[in-house]
Amino acid sequence: MRKYTIAIVLAAGQGKRMNSAVRKQYLLIQEKPILYYTLKAFEDSFVDEIVLVVGEGEIEYCKKNFIEKYNFSKVSDIIIGGKERYHSVYNALLWIEKNQRSDSYVFIHDGARPFVTNDILQRTYDTVDAKGTGIVGVRVKDTIKVVDMDGVVQGTPDRNTLWSIQTPQAFTYDKIKDAYDKLISHEKNGTLNKTITDDAMVMENYSDVLVNIVEGSYENIKITTPDDMILAEKILNEQ
Repeated sequence: MRKYTIAIVLAAGQGKRMNSAVRKQYLLIQEKPILYYTLKAFEDSFVDEIVLVVGEGEIEYCKKNFIEKYNFSKVSDIIIGGKERYHSVYNALLWIEKNQRSDSYVFIHDGARPFVTNDILQRTYDTVDAKGTGIVGVRVKDTIKVVDMDGVVQGTPDRNTLWSIQTPQAFTYDKIKDAYDKLISHEKNGTLNKTITDDAMVMENYSDVLVNIVEGSYENIKITTPDDMILAEKILNEQ
């Protein structure tokens, strides 16, 4: 029997690297916003429920221009995000707990990553179902250098061990919530001394649970810069 699955879609980012007055998740690709394609991927999948996390003052905008316009029936609520990405995720985890959905798998996904496929989602589900965690990534193609603050190369890690990490990142609710509780506790105590960039990093630092990789796709890009918009158009045309 398939476990109840909730997707947290993060769309509260400002997208400063896009150099646009419009938040990147609302920019258009072939006459539809980036966020439309992201939500559509989950709407058409086996995922049972979607919690959309947006910026301050954007709930009504998203309700009208996404949920109502495109009839996304799986979006059960739209909530406000926080100052940092991890605050937005934590707000959604608290929402899940409040609404008695704690016995679930949680898929955390970037709203500006519109080309996630059902195959990726299924592989992620299978991994979290078997192992409790599953984060999507692809093998690094280029040689990577470790460089110090002066621009001097310090070393070359083995490329065979390196992956470029994407989303979704999936966990059993209890495991990810426990790790985030510890993260927030450290922040409140003034002992948070790391820059948290993804959910796997929270698990790595605030849990003894192993994080497992899931094969993703090089097309599962996160749209961050104007160049990414050009690539997104190309991917959409090919699809």
